[in-house]
Amino acid sequence: MAREKEPEAAAEAEGAPERSYREQLDYLNPIAQPLASRKLTRKLYKCIRKASKHKQIRRGVKEVQKFINKGEKGITVLAGDTLPIDVYCHIPIMCEERSLPYAYVPSKSDLGAAAGSKRPTCVIMIKPHEEYQETYDECLEEVEALPLPL
Repeated sequence: MAREKEPEAAAEAEGAPERSYREQLDYLNPIAQPLASRKLTRKLYKCIRKASKHKQIRRGVKEVQKFINKGEKGITVLAGDTLPIDVYCHIPIMCEERSLPYAYVPSKSDLGAAAGSKRPTCVIMIKPHEEYQETYDECLEEVEALPLPL
């Protein structure tokens, strides 16, 4: 029985989406702005995978909030399908106050899978590191180019 579940776990760990990007957009919160495009979402997941290998991510609302308050720099990635919104609606405001780039991706389960976890997560901060600096810089540039909500 345990062997039957292994391929499923491997597929989840690789970040293989169960639903397409279009289908995931149906479950978005009204506050999920700026939303990353399909291409940028893939780049962010790739950067998160690389960052998690080097232990350069902060995962979860409490941890990300703590390090934003301490002044740590990085890209904040939020899941657009998190309910209730009250759980993390203060994070974008904190990012704007400290001029930190942030973007929403459609799925919290894919966000958790990209970080190498079986559990979904609603917010992750990617810290810069020399091992994946090129990927990080690409993501940073595109996230900063996204229009901020009014």
